[in-house]
Amino acid sequence: MKKFKLKTVIIFILMIGILPVQSQYFNQKPRVFVLTDIENEPDDAQSLVRFLTYSNMWDVEGIVATTSCWQRDKTAEWRIHEIVDAYGKVRDNLEKHESGYPEYGYLKGIIKKGVPKFGMAGVGEGQDSEGSEWLIKALEKDDDRPLYVQAWGGANVLAQALWKMERTKTKAELDKIISKIRVYTISDQDDTGPWIRNNFQEIFYVVSPGYEENGGGQYHLATWTGISGDKFHGRFVGPDFSIVDNPWLDEHIRNNHGPLGAEHPHTEYLMEGDTPSFLGLVNNGLNNPEHPNYGGWGGRYELYIPPFKKYMYEPELRPIWTDADDEVYGPATKSNHTSNQATIWRWREAYQNDFAARIDWSNTSDFKKANHPPIAKLDHPNELLVHSGDKVTLSAGGSTDPDGNNLAYNWMLYKEVGTLNISRGGLEFKDANAQVTSFEAPKTDKVKTMHIILSVTDEGAPSLTRYQRVIVNIMPKVK
Repeated sequence: MKKFKLKTVIIFILMIGILPVQSQYFNQKPRVFVLTDIENEPDDAQSLVRFLTYSNMWDVEGIVATTSCWQRDKTAEWRIHEIVDAYGKVRDNLEKHESGYPEYGYLKGIIKKGVPKFGMAGVGEGQDSEGSEWLIKALEKDDDRPLYVQAWGGANVLAQALWKMERTKTKAELDKIISKIRVYTISDQDDTGPWIRNNFQEIFYVVSPGYEENGGGQYHLATWTGISGDKFHGRFVGPDFSIVDNPWLDEHIRNNHGPLGAEHPHTEYLMEGDTPSFLGLVNNGLNNPEHPNYGGWGGRYELYIPPFKKYMYEPELRPIWTDADDEVYGPATKSNHTSNQATIWRWREAYQNDFAARIDWSNTSDFKKANHPPIAKLDHPNELLVHSGDKVTLSAGGSTDPDGNNLAYNWMLYKEVGTLNISRGGLEFKDANAQVTSFEAPKTDKVKTMHIILSVTDEGAPSLTRYQRVIVNIMPKVK
């Protein structure tokens, strides 16, 4: 009995100690560095438009035009400049709605280009580029924050930076730099991704490994396709496709929505395939990019060594953050679907409405003529310690809306996250759609965790959603 109580106290102290990591991550802006094979098809330009509407949330340190398997011997930095020029026309409008948007001149100065070669042909002696040198400069900064490197195309700019630093720095210096790198690549669009993962095995790497070749590759299996891809072989597989299709985008983003929205091109294959790389960095109360297994707008990923498949360049030699499944109700079929893409499309209505609102911001300086996200707030900590059988009360009583809109609430058990398996029967909330809810802590014979997501949605147009995550640590019932 005494030993059990002591263990309880120790666990509680440890949990209090990690609270800032889990609930206060966005106290500092994340640092972001983009590698894009823009102009290989329209989706990179689409993603860049959305990216810029959220650029107040991050310290953007570089936007580099790269090659890929679809664009092997040229880069298209000119297109980045075109879209940033459009941003420059609306930046002051955006700033009226949320502060912190980077100055136009600053963004122009961080647009660079990589070597115009494919994959590993652009890595090695004599393959430095202004893009790889700029990335090294960012990595060398005296800044303890991670640098989130997003590869929307090929990753040879990152590979060249690592190749050079391995030869010009001490192991201790390089290890310190690598400890701050966070990579999210949109599959493997050249052969440098596997080379990076297998030669620098400590790098934090999020990827659905594999490449696409003549339509017979991996892309339709990748997590990131959940951003808009859900109609394969003519069949809807769950989510609402209409809100990522061209008619919706024409109405809410492109037409009569100002110069930035007008730069969002017509979708030819998949809307914004690169957007998941940064959706997980949006400060919405749900996302925590240091924990890809928690799930968020950019998807959910687990750390393991995936088995080798014929569409992969080479076997993975160590655990990477990669595909994980969620079971989600699909409005298109009115039934549940289980897939890795569902870890993204489950949030589709929220992230599409959010983008539409930000494009509205870009088109007006009048705060009253646009909708703004609610502020989701808990009346208790984001992490709780309870015992089996306890009545647990959760409250969003501190939530408000800057526009004075009415708020709707929803409490959801994220059953795939945490260590408690309660999929059978789920968790019974007293009222899942009330500002205050409660439930009975499930029975367990050892310490387990579960994640409960609060969604707060306003009644504005478009309706916007913000979140809070409650991590409940359940101890066995004290006897």
